[in-house]
Amino acid sequence: MTIFQRISEAVRRYDDTHNFTCDLCGREVFGGERVCDKCRKVLPWNDGNICPLCGRKVGEPGICLECKQKRLMVDRARSPLLHEGEGARIVVRAKKQKYFYRTAAELMLPLLDEFGADAMVFVPMTERAYKKRGYNQSRLIAEELSRLSGIPLLDAVTKIHETGSQKSLGRTEREKNLEGCFHVTDRKGVKNKKLLIIDDTLTTGSTVSELATVLKRAGAKEVDALTLTSVYDKHPFGIKENEK
Repeated sequence: MTIFQRISEAVRRYDDTHNFTCDLCGREVFGGERVCDKCRKVLPWNDGNICPLCGRKVGEPGICLECKQKRLMVDRARSPLLHEGEGARIVVRAKKQKYFYRTAAELMLPLLDEFGADAMVFVPMTERAYKKRGYNQSRLIAEELSRLSGIPLLDAVTKIHETGSQKSLGRTEREKNLEGCFHVTDRKGVKNKKLLIIDDTLTTGSTVSELATVLKRAGAKEVDALTLTSVYDKHPFGIKENEK
């Protein structure tokens, strides 16, 4: 290890154990937490009724309409926050400010025990996309969760071609856009394992669903997903309040 690598590692270890201000509001914190108590109280927690399959917020207990029509390929998905307000802003900031991976991991950590995973995997980026951003936020979150929990992290999948922007696409279009984009490079590592996919957000679920498909084809026993946020469809039947 070079002197520069040793310095970098020392800085990383210090950052892992020392935090003095809230990542969201800048207030002073005293326990090393990334988010202060005041900010935690206003975060859009996904702690009400949720679909037992996709983990999205639902109006009443039970499986959501989307999962009744076509369930995701992950066995189960969960997220601590809704993708709105400060929850959505954390996701955006994690893609622009590298250090926010620690914030995301701290908020996701309490849900890890629900899965009993043998190992975690992250949603990969193409080499071109990685070079453009300089890091993969999903990988950084997964690495931090692995460090905090002791659950192994597998670098078992690559993304072999770009899929283009999916912001304006619905679920069916996203699924077509993602077909064939992931390739399992460590089939031995995933075989017969209970795996947990780590990503920043679950919108339609198409990305984690496609990744789960290739992992199961490679022999994974079970594949779940944990994301920081998930999108709550306030109008699951396509009818808005002013259209009733």
